[in-house]
Parts: sequence; C-alpha cells; structure tokens
Amino acid sequence: MLDRAARPMVSLVDKYLPDPYIFVLILTLFAFVAAMVFEGHGPMAVIEMWGNGFWNLLTFSMQMLLVLVTGFMLASTPLVRGILNRIAALASTPGQAIVLVTFVALIASWINWGFGLVVGALFAKALARQVRVHYPLLIASAYSGFIVWHGGLAGSIPLVIATDGHFTADMIGVIGTGETIFAFFNLAIIVALFIVVPMVNRLMLPSEEESTYVDPAVLDDEPDTTVIINRPADHLENSRVLAWLVGFSGLAFIFQYFMNGGGLNLNIVNFMFLFLAIILHQTPKRLLGSLHEAVKGGSGIVIQFPFYAGIMGVMTASGLAASISSGFVSMATAESLPFWSFISAGLVNIFVPSGGGQWAVQAPVMLPAAQELGASIPRVAMAVAWGDAWTNLLQPFWALPVLAIAGLKAKDIMGYCLMLLIITGVIISVGLTWL
Repeated sequence: MLDRAARPMVSLVDKYLPDPYIFVLILTLFAFVAAMVFEGHGPMAVIEMWGNGFWNLLTFSMQMLLVLVTGFMLASTPLVRGILNRIAALASTPGQAIVLVTFVALIASWINWGFGLVVGALFAKALARQVRVHYPLLIASAYSGFIVWHGGLAGSIPLVIATDGHFTADMIGVIGTGETIFAFFNLAIIVALFIVVPMVNRLMLPSEEESTYVDPAVLDDEPDTTVIINRPADHLENSRVLAWLVGFSGLAFIFQYFMNGGGLNLNIVNFMFLFLAIILHQTPKRLLGSLHEAVKGGSGIVIQFPFYAGIMGVMTASGLAASISSGFVSMATAESLPFWSFISAGLVNIFVPSGGGQWAVQAPVMLPAAQELGASIPRVAMAVAWGDAWTNLLQPFWALPVLAIAGLKAKDIMGYCLMLLIITGVIISVGLTWL
C-alpha cells in the first residue's frame, strides 16, 4: 500500500524538484519578496541583510565539507570497508537491506548527526555492493535516520539550554537533559520512530520490475595500493612511520579530550575521522588518493551553504522568522503550544536550516509565550528541536553530503522522504502534545 502511495510523490518530485542549487536560488528570491511584502523593508535594505549574512556559515560550511571528506577517507580504508561489508552481509534480500540501513542510520544519527549522515550513506553503498536493491530508496532510507538527531545525544537546542550562561538563561534558567533528551515524551518519540521509520521504508520498496539498480562496479572505490619508488621523496609519501607518528598523536589528543569530559561535537567527530583515516591508510600517498576521490562530491556544499547563510540573514534581520513564529503562537493554548511550536519550527527550518540558528530566532518568541500560557518550557524547546529535524526530510540542505557520497541527486530520494515527512509528522505531533 505504501509503495503505491509513494509512487505519485516520487513522480511529482522527480518532475518538479529542481537541483538543490536552483532550489536555494528560488528560496533566496522568495525570502526577498516575503521580507518586502510582509515586513515592509525596501529592496536595498533586504539585499543588505542578505549580503551581511552571506558569509556567516563559513566555519560551518568547512565543517560540513570535512564531514564528507574525512568520512569518505575513513570508510575507504581496508579495515572499515571490511567491517561495513561484514555487517552488510547480514542482509540477503532487498527488504532486509532497507531495514538494516535505516536502523544503522537511526542509531548513528541519535549519537551524533554528522556521524549519522556519513555512516548511513557509506553503509548504504556497502549494502548496494552486496544486495540488488532499489538504490534511490536505499539512500533515502540512509538519510531518513537523520530525523532523530535533534532528539538525540547531540541535539543542539537541548544541549544549549543545559549549558550554564546560555543566551536565554536569565529567562528560563538551566534545563537539564533529563527534562529534554531523556524525558519520557522524547524517548517515546525516539522509540516510535525507531519502529515506524524502518517499517515505512520497507513498505515503500517497489517490485523488482520497478526497481532501479546500481552496478556494484560503479560503487567499487577500492583504493590504489600500488607502491612505486622512483625518487627520494617517494619514500616519504609511502612512509608508514611518518603517517603513524602524526596519526597516533591525534589519537592521543582525542583520548585526553574525552578524559577531560569533552563531548561529541562536529569538530571532534571530524578530528576522529581524519586521524583514524591517517593511521588506517598507513601511508600519506594512500590517504591523498582517497582525498582526491572524496572532494569530488563537495561542490554542492561549497556553492550552496553561503546562499543559505544569506537567506538566514534575511529571515532573522527582517523579523520574518519571528513573525512566522508569532503567528502560530497566537493560535496556541498551554496544551497546544508544543504542537504549534513544532509546526512553526518546521516551516522556519525550510529557510533557516540550522538548529542553533533557528533557536536563536525562535526562542525570544516561544519562551515568553510558554511562560505567559503556563506551558512546559522543556517540551516547547524540544518541539522547536523536532520541528527543525522534521522538515529536513524535505529540505535538501542536509542531504547534500549523503547525495555526494551516493552519487545521486535530490530528486532521486525526496519523493520517499516526502512520504516519511507526513507519517513522522503525525507521530512527533502526538508525542509532543499528548505524552
């Protein structure tokens, strides 16, 4: 039934969803018009907001590029390829492959969102090398695990409000993760998604005649291990000692970092990926060969993220994001505020696809409303977090690293993600409102 229901969505997206770069250009113009029409700003004022915000995601853009590159380099090492292939061997049918990749992606994303994006995509490729399975749905399933990230261990909003001195501490104090990430309602949503998302993905699997397969040879990115020594410098490029001295120094830092109480974040994940790759590739030359292959998929991140930063600048500086939030809050009661916070966050996320940035925009609207209505502040905060994670199924911003690794386009997977958007939206809404 879900396969038949998903077909129109897949067809619709395939026909009308443009390349993510075109999508971000359209969103840019839409934000321009909305800021002028609804907030009363002049054209040059809006353009100035856009230009001022255009480079605000440079650090984050580099982090995301490194998520792709370091994750690819680590996965292309013989050890990690062997592990992924052995786990992939647990699946012998297309249905098992879809369920297995979804579970792996869900677990990895719950631990850390950057880790989840890379592991899900790389594991999907390992499965596709061993099982004949509908490739677009396999990659969509790998990406679908990303939906749980903001309710997981690395959720930016719950971690921010659990930190001393956060920017809304004067208003709400410090709220521990026991009231957010590990609260009953949030854990119930997580458990429900761990059950429903793999099931939905499996039920969307088309018949063999309607499936699109990928040639395993195309996915075979076995690194070149040939060693050629023609000049003195070749000894350095193929030196295991040089690689291991630097690589194990990086591991020593990682060990000390966690011993000192450090937690998982994007920088430390990239650091671990990089230095493990340095060690496991054994020589600088092998690492650089893997790097050359990895950077080919990073063009979308490089060109699109500055445009999203510009859109965020317009949405924030013009007051448009706050107006959207206020409009939904005006319809709310104490009981329904988490639901409307979730819906408004989902809408804002289309234009501001950043959990931390979105909280900075919505917190000044949502928190006073929660206090005035007597609503649960931890629940409202998590509603914004889930809204941010929810519409990532529709927003191609976060799918770019996955698509780059998989070699697909956004239109190939977004039809399946649209079906998941509808079903998971119901589950999350019920959890936030009634549990």
